[in-house]
Amino acid sequence: MIRRLEIRDFVLIEHLDLAFEPGFGALTGETGAGKSILLDAVTFVLGARADANWVRTGAQRAEVVLTCDWPEQPEAASLLAEWEIAPDDEAMLLIRRTLDANGRSRAWIQGVAVTQSQLRALGAWLADVHGQHAHHALLTPETQRRLVDRFAEAVPEAEAVARAWQAWQQAKNALDEAIATQGRIAEERERLTWWLREWQPIAFTAEEWQAWEAEYRRLSHAAELQQQVAVALDLLDRDPDGALVAVSRAIRALREVETFHAAIAEPLSLLAAAEAELDEAAASLKRELARFEEDPERLAFLHERISAAHELARKHRVLPEALPALAAEWEKRLAALDAASDLERLQTAERAAHQAYRDAAARLSAKRQKGARRLRDAVMRLLPELAMPHARFEVALESIEPSVHGMERIAFRFAANPGQPPAALAQVASGGELSRIGLAIQVASVGAEAIPTVIFDEVDVGIGGAVAAVVGRLMQQLGTWRQVLAVTHQPQVAACADWHWRVSKRPDSEQSVVTVVEPLAIDARIDELARMVGGAQVDEAARTHACSLLAMSQRGAQDAKG
Repeated sequence: MIRRLEIRDFVLIEHLDLAFEPGFGALTGETGAGKSILLDAVTFVLGARADANWVRTGAQRAEVVLTCDWPEQPEAASLLAEWEIAPDDEAMLLIRRTLDANGRSRAWIQGVAVTQSQLRALGAWLADVHGQHAHHALLTPETQRRLVDRFAEAVPEAEAVARAWQAWQQAKNALDEAIATQGRIAEERERLTWWLREWQPIAFTAEEWQAWEAEYRRLSHAAELQQQVAVALDLLDRDPDGALVAVSRAIRALREVETFHAAIAEPLSLLAAAEAELDEAAASLKRELARFEEDPERLAFLHERISAAHELARKHRVLPEALPALAAEWEKRLAALDAASDLERLQTAERAAHQAYRDAAARLSAKRQKGARRLRDAVMRLLPELAMPHARFEVALESIEPSVHGMERIAFRFAANPGQPPAALAQVASGGELSRIGLAIQVASVGAEAIPTVIFDEVDVGIGGAVAAVVGRLMQQLGTWRQVLAVTHQPQVAACADWHWRVSKRPDSEQSVVTVVEPLAIDARIDELARMVGGAQVDEAARTHACSLLAMSQRGAQDAKG
């Protein structure tokens, strides 16, 4: 629901700050006072095409700001989530749009810059504008389809059709791609199979590769290691002049004289410790030398495997340790290609998905047919009351090729006169007729449609008297479900409103005027209704008639609530 509309420098409006109320509101005023300007501002902020002439003369920029409740429709919520736009702390939605004098327009939702198409897509879920010069959501196939599906309580079936369509298209695309790429798939399968055939004889894990490298280094240097260990052992223990022999001699020599000189005790202790360390080192080298043995066969095996791994790695431009992961990718891709080349399986899957779609579409069609008849009958019952006694309204289900929305196109058709074949609503309905048809559809589908605000521009064109009273009563009834704003010249319609605005012009200077909008309290409202009843001369009879209209509308409101 719209909560607030602020307008600056828009056509004849210098500045307006309007607080909208729930229920049914009437917008009245003399012809030319600027009622259409207010609706232009609403459609502008909801995404309509901008007109540079809307910038007030002498101003650099026009600006319209609309505040409304955060939309509850899943479709609108999905759009806002896709654009990463979140509600504020009060769960309000703020839309701002500006228009420069050069015709450039900019828009923001919650402070996030958006395009006109984004604004229009969201605006369609916020308010539905019916009028001769407004964009008509009711005329779009999407709106008609959505309205019928909601009215027929077929939204779950429509969503099931959309899911089945996506599943069918995926299965169909997989089959088409497999058929079109059989040659390429065969070539890729052959290439992957060859690579895996090269890999299998040397297959290893990353841990095995590390162990191979370490073992290969040890075996390839076994002779050199054995030789150097033997040299070290000779220098320690085997050579008559080896280190252990020399240290032992030094210890014996010092022990012969240690009783004569106490200071010799410290170097003697160090030499004894060194002798023990050298003896342990020699024993360790002897054990290691005993384990050394050359294994030419194992060395040849490792050399062959490692060389093959390096060659394969160079071929695929990776390090040898990356080959296991690369081979796993080959196997995964080969499995996918095997699945993709299984035409019989893909054909079976496509046929099953197609049948599932047709079954879901048939269930949706059945519900749509029942809902279309009920909506047609409900609207037809209202048309005579709206001064269209001979009009015909139809909800046609036209067969089409399968689509994400089912197997039929929903089209609202209308004929104003007897003998005239019904045609598309946008082609045959005049502005006034379209507004009244829109009102009838809104009232008939009041529990199904999800758009919270409905705006009617001169829905009462060409009618009066009792028919105008019916229009007012229907708007009053619609206002118990949604927020309704109607531009009207009929006092019978305006009297049914829950709140009332009057539009007028006042001089701004000697050369210019501005449009003002004022909410009307009860006395001012009686004066405005009296003006609408009696014209320029407002007499006591006109006031009495205005009071009577208000009293009747209040009784109608009570009856509607009861």
